[in-house]
Amino acid sequence: MLLTLSWRNLWRNPKRTLIILSAVVISAWTMLILSAFSRGMIDSTLSNSLDTLTGHIQIQAPLYREDPVVENRIPDIAPVKAVLERHLPPGSLWSSRIQVPGVASNARHSKGVGIVGIEPDREPDISFYGDTLSEGQFLKSGDDIGIVIGKALADTFETKPGRKLVLMTQGSDRETASRAFRIRGIFRAEMEATEKQYVFITLAAARELLRVDSAVTNICIKLPEPESLDRVTRALSQDLPPELSVLPWTELLPLLKGYLEMFDSFMLLWYLVVFTAMAFGLVNTMLMAVLERTREFGLLKALGMKPVWIVRNVLTESFILLTVGIIVGNLLGFATVHALSGGIDLSFLARGSEFVGMGNIVVPLLFLEDLFSANAVILVFGLLVCLYPAIKAGRITPVEAMTQN
Repeated sequence: MLLTLSWRNLWRNPKRTLIILSAVVISAWTMLILSAFSRGMIDSTLSNSLDTLTGHIQIQAPLYREDPVVENRIPDIAPVKAVLERHLPPGSLWSSRIQVPGVASNARHSKGVGIVGIEPDREPDISFYGDTLSEGQFLKSGDDIGIVIGKALADTFETKPGRKLVLMTQGSDRETASRAFRIRGIFRAEMEATEKQYVFITLAAARELLRVDSAVTNICIKLPEPESLDRVTRALSQDLPPELSVLPWTELLPLLKGYLEMFDSFMLLWYLVVFTAMAFGLVNTMLMAVLERTREFGLLKALGMKPVWIVRNVLTESFILLTVGIIVGNLLGFATVHALSGGIDLSFLARGSEFVGMGNIVVPLLFLEDLFSANAVILVFGLLVCLYPAIKAGRITPVEAMTQN
């Protein structure tokens, strides 16, 4: 009976009810869309960061992170392989690399780059290398004179596949090491900075260039389930020799980790901002409805209705209004996320998105925790702000009602 009575009371003034219902719908829809878009941005940034040669876990010599030169290398990876086989969960991927700073040059140009010696059969599954090829072909095992460079670097150097590129770096003997390579292919990446920063040669070619036999500078691991990161990191740290460091991406990318930890607080703050805008309209509408029904509430009081029942009646009306608005807003949010499931092209903001490490395509992601948080904010705080008009209705006396025309 209470629900029926409250529903009928809401539609005494359909225009007013529809206006405030629209405000609730827009608030719920806005919260869901913003959270889905923000989650998509976070996922894009994290995915790009992990694919840009970071992976979920890296194994390095202790000093390599501060000084990424060939002196800080892993001399032999045979013991590491045995540990990886014991502790990595099924579906994990890993690859060994030599990654050092150097200079790339041709007849007209020179530029500082990151020289990355890779295992051609393993690397495409670990990082962005292998995602998109603009021209030519990728490296093959045994191709020790081939090199793959980025599209932006190729444009800067005014070069193309088939031409030569000279790499120069410091060898293991601390003497300058240089060698000419033939450009096999040109890769594309989400960010132009990545295309300019990295050049890829085979691991064997990198060892020959740096004059090391079987060493690598780091081993990159990609896990099938990111949730197993802490467990796998602990297991590897306990079993590997103490002269090796096991670094999860949370240590390699501390700024991104801090941003992710701050994200939930930021979303809750945004929910409160959106709700505050809605709350003024909601409390104003309910207060107007209460004042218009002063004689009704006074009559109910005269007939013996307790104030708490009147308060409950007004809160039930607010509850129905909020619930209907949340349901409609959620449906609109689901429809919008589904419509944008193909991704939002932010290529017109390429410079800005590169600054934060975000890709050009953002796919909105809607999480259950965001859905529950947004709905809880609207429902709980909505009922709280409606307490004022409800209590005001409960305090109306029959004498006060009689003075109303």
